[in-house]
Amino acid sequence: MSDELSSPPPELSSEPIEITVEARAHGWRLDHYLCRLYPNYTRVLFQKAIKQEAVLVNGLAAKAARRMRVNDRVSVRLPEMPDNRLPPEDIPIDIVYEDDWIAIINKPSDMIVHPGKGNYAGTLAGALQHHFDQLSDVAGQYRPGIVHRLDRNTSGIMVVAKDNQVHAKLSAQFEKREVQKEYRAIVWGRMEFDSDYLDTFMCVHPRAREKMIVCDEGGNARNAFTFYEVIERYKAFTYVRLKPRTGRTHQLRVHMQHIRHPIVTDRVYGGRIALKMTDVSGEAETAEAEQETDILIERQALHAYCLEFNHPQSGKPMKFEAPLPEDMQRTLAALDKYQKED
Repeated sequence: MSDELSSPPPELSSEPIEITVEARAHGWRLDHYLCRLYPNYTRVLFQKAIKQEAVLVNGLAAKAARRMRVNDRVSVRLPEMPDNRLPPEDIPIDIVYEDDWIAIINKPSDMIVHPGKGNYAGTLAGALQHHFDQLSDVAGQYRPGIVHRLDRNTSGIMVVAKDNQVHAKLSAQFEKREVQKEYRAIVWGRMEFDSDYLDTFMCVHPRAREKMIVCDEGGNARNAFTFYEVIERYKAFTYVRLKPRTGRTHQLRVHMQHIRHPIVTDRVYGGRIALKMTDVSGEAETAEAEQETDILIERQALHAYCLEFNHPQSGKPMKFEAPLPEDMQRTLAALDKYQKED
């Protein structure tokens, strides 16, 4: 028996969290379902909580192996996390909206959402600890308030939860794919279709474990769906609207690479580390353009532009937008100047 199995029962929170089981979780084991909702907790911890009758299904005690049914009502008192929370960091952040339950943040590029893999300082999580007195902690002490994430070099809109009940309701909306997300991207090449979609499977690259790839169904592959729509075509670039229905790691970046239109200056999937003014001026260079060697953008040209969801407390539909950051605006201005069709 492992040390975790033989250790004392975990301390439990006093406030239960109420969850309604969604259709795609039908047939899942209870302990597996809770692990999917709260990945920071192990299955063993949930099994202990279930034995303590800290997890109820439709008001009754249940076993870890109980299979979920659509619209089951699950009440769970989560195990308390150790009080070794992430230290706050006085980092300026753009707070788009705030009330007693949520905050909306416009995350800059080159900011990691939460600590990991040697990056423990300068994170959004540390900044949130400084700016807000109360945040949810169900995702763990290193992810206060974090309901979803953006890649380090992707900018844009994010929602933050201020308590665990709110966190659970927001997470359920993401799980049920009720949250509408819109991104803006600049990609290489002229896209052929005005709009289209990609419905593929994705998995971890077999050799480069930090990368994802489009793959066949089966094994650990997971479905990934992205709708795209052209906003503006240029001679050698396209400005595009991206609407993911799923939320796989690097999904938009992988999908754009898959159709041979990688996102501009995506170091992992696009092969370029920077875009300069002379890169877009091309054969139409003038004496003025030859002098314009300034870097336009040196991170993936991807921005989380819009987020729509129902307020977790009032149920009111909410919609938030974050304007394009300066580097993407500068790039588009250069494309308008040098890459417009004649």
